[in-house]
Amino acid sequence: MLAPFAPHMTEELWQQLSGEGSVHVSGWPTFDAELITEALITVVVQVNGKLRAQLTVSADATEDEIKQLAAEQENVAQYTAGKQVVKTIYVPGKLVNFVVK
Repeated sequence: MLAPFAPHMTEELWQQLSGEGSVHVSGWPTFDAELITEALITVVVQVNGKLRAQLTVSADATEDEIKQLAAEQENVAQYTAGKQVVKTIYVPGKLVNFVVK
């Protein structure tokens, strides 16, 4: 990808890396979507908009599983104990927010 901007330097690097032929006639790198997918994601857990915990869960975890894990967190349970959860806001792969009263 650097070859158009620094042709002489990239030819030398190409030869040192055992590239065949010229770097200028080789193909561009290919994109593989599987290589960029994350196996684990971090979900922020809030109570009334304030950060109370962070979860690291599997990327294919369901919404219900994530909400249950979030509610079981010690710091979250401390702020929701004895209170009514009015609403649970879930942003997929990002956030769980418990609105309590």
